[in-house]
Amino acid sequence: MHASRLTALPILGLLALGGCGSTDRLRTSSIPEDDYRVRHPILLTETGQSTDVFPSAAVAGLDKLSTDQVREFARTYQQVGEGPITILVPTGGRVTPAKDKVEDIRRTIKSVTGRAAIMVATYPVGDPALAAPIRLSYAGLKARVADQCGQWPTDLASGSSIDGWSNKPYWNYGCSMQSVIAAEVADPRDLITPRPEVPADTVMRSRAIDSVRKGNDPETDWKIKNSSISSVGGS
Repeated sequence: MHASRLTALPILGLLALGGCGSTDRLRTSSIPEDDYRVRHPILLTETGQSTDVFPSAAVAGLDKLSTDQVREFARTYQQVGEGPITILVPTGGRVTPAKDKVEDIRRTIKSVTGRAAIMVATYPVGDPALAAPIRLSYAGLKARVADQCGQWPTDLASGSSIDGWSNKPYWNYGCSMQSVIAAEVADPRDLITPRPEVPADTVMRSRAIDSVRKGNDPETDWKIKNSSISSVGGS
């Protein structure tokens, strides 16, 4: 019987080692496998882009603020827009925009985009008591989240069942952050691929090489001039 016990010990040891070797640590890990970027992906869609312009009635044509707004709209159209640009003029309100303002908008867009097709149409004002803007629109590329945020299909901590006891992020997790990224990105194409590198600054490169040849530090020499608070205002 002593010999049989000695034979059984190595067999039990091999079984124990075999059990350790078959453990899949990735599947038994507590790290959640759900990714909010997969659950709430950012999509690129072709949709209408619009902006409202409220020209000042105190000046003829467009004021400076409205002109800058139209120029920014035209620059965005050059990046992601396609098709014609539509200028919608309100009708039926207390104040109807003058024709010179519409012509200034058309002229400003042309100065930025070149040969972009521009269409002028009208839209009825629903409430005459409210200020009615001149609306500019076009079809262009826009980033948005596939799902609508605020959905809660399951309970976070159910007391009557163990459905919500899994170690996974809740359904709405990451949706608001994805929506903010989609809304703030200047060019939706940046979410797909990085922009190509611009050519190097030849002047800056030559100056740095000359400094190295002369034994000087090629870094930029920043000069900071501190002023005393007591000397401000001549006191």
